[in-house]
Amino acid sequence: MNKAGFSGKPQNSSNDLGDDIPVAVRDTPDATPKIWSQPRIVLIGGLTGFVLLALISGFLFFVTAPKKIADSQPSVTSSTPTPTTESGNSVNTVLGHFPYPEAPESELVTISANRGIRMRKAAAQKFQEMVTAARSAGVILVPISGFRSIKDQEQLFFAVGAQRNQTPAQRAALSAPPGHSEHHTGYAVDIGDGAVPATNLQPNFDNTKAYRWLQANAARFSFEMSFPKDNVQGVSYEPWHWRFVGDRNSLEMFYKARNLKPAKIP
Repeated sequence: MNKAGFSGKPQNSSNDLGDDIPVAVRDTPDATPKIWSQPRIVLIGGLTGFVLLALISGFLFFVTAPKKIADSQPSVTSSTPTPTTESGNSVNTVLGHFPYPEAPESELVTISANRGIRMRKAAAQKFQEMVTAARSAGVILVPISGFRSIKDQEQLFFAVGAQRNQTPAQRAALSAPPGHSEHHTGYAVDIGDGAVPATNLQPNFDNTKAYRWLQANAARFSFEMSFPKDNVQGVSYEPWHWRFVGDRNSLEMFYKARNLKPAKIP
């Protein structure tokens, strides 16, 4: 519908005037619109006027209502969800393993002179105390592996994985990707039983006297098993792998931002 019928301004000829009159008026023979130069008011009587006003009101509501409705809606902004931790895992993990820094050379000391195994000073001191205490109980704790550099871990992860025809996910169940091994920190140590070396790095290490002694006494020296059965990281059970958590740096390194809760005391 042309808007000239509401403004009262005629088009170029009188023949066009019929098209400018609203349909409801034009189709009624006895209804003639009256137009003023001042604010335009069309006086129409009876049912025809009511219909015209209804049409005009509906038109105005149609034009203005959507904007009002849109303005009344709360603003919604699309954003990427904030990364969170879940079940002990963070978004920084690689195949279930957390990232760890490499211990500085100045912090490392030898715990096994004949094998060149090293740990951080604080961890090394407590480990030696633990070995001495175990020996007094007739148990021989033997260190198998301590600090490993990121370069060493690359060889262990990729070369051995290729040799065994393992996918990265399969390999990660047995060995951490480079940059994500607890051995990088200098706080972790693999322990064997000197009386039964065949159990070294094997699940059946948990049948040895060394393991049973560690279970009962390691906490006194601030050591704990990193990967128990059904651990939240999905790493294979490693009863031989223990880590030191006896100072602030080691505690924060292994526990910070993991969404873990205090353990209940039995």
